[in-house]
Amino acid sequence: MELSGRRVLLTGATGGLGHAIARALHGRGADLVLTGRRADVLEPLAAEVGGRAVAADLADPAAIGPLVDAAGDVDVLVANAALPGSGPVLEYEPEQIDRALTVNLRAPMQLARALAEPMVARGNGHLVFVSSLSGKAASPGSGIYSATKFGLRGFALGLREDLHGTGVGVSTIFPGFIRGAGMFAESGARLPRFAGTRTPEDVAAAVLQAIERGTAEIDVAPLSIRLGAALGGVVPAPVLAVQRRLGAHRVSAEIAAGQRAKR
Repeated sequence: MELSGRRVLLTGATGGLGHAIARALHGRGADLVLTGRRADVLEPLAAEVGGRAVAADLADPAAIGPLVDAAGDVDVLVANAALPGSGPVLEYEPEQIDRALTVNLRAPMQLARALAEPMVARGNGHLVFVSSLSGKAASPGSGIYSATKFGLRGFALGLREDLHGTGVGVSTIFPGFIRGAGMFAESGARLPRFAGTRTPEDVAAAVLQAIERGTAEIDVAPLSIRLGAALGGVVPAPVLAVQRRLGAHRVSAEIAAGQRAKR
């Protein structure tokens, strides 16, 4: 799908990954509608990329309808908004679990449902879901986050089949550890030397590839991390045992500590 002149609704635009994705889409000539909770962050980005800012808190289920109405005729959805959801499950209050589920899973599902119908009627469009490699393999302290990201993958794959032949594409992006911006980078956690990272621009490039080529799934991580996630999805128990030996609990604790305020 060509992006020039297409209207794209990008959620989670206030974060570092959102900024990189917005700039990449702008570089392809897209007409951007940017959304996130903080208007003070959205407005400068919208001015930079010639787009429009629509402040919305996706933790509020009632925000979906007004956001869809404000966005207008959307050709592409990039569902990028997410909460960390990291840390042991027993540390979470029930309302914190609900908040992660609402932002990470319910909101993209509801947005896709609302936007896909007019796309199908027009015979073209694309839906992109930014998941995580935690949506393919779990790790210590990822129970809630992985639940939302596993769910997002299942939804996207099922929706892709539902929309096959309609002219509307569905893609999912699976970032690993991203340096320089995003939830992992902001946590300040230290990775083992063997664990590589990618950049926000790499994620943005994957989003462009997904839309322009109609790719179903794209992993954004070094080969070793991608292979580990793939293996973890097939034989999870042995992979989790190896993770424990390699210090995964220490990394998980650091990530959770750095993200606790965002629950």
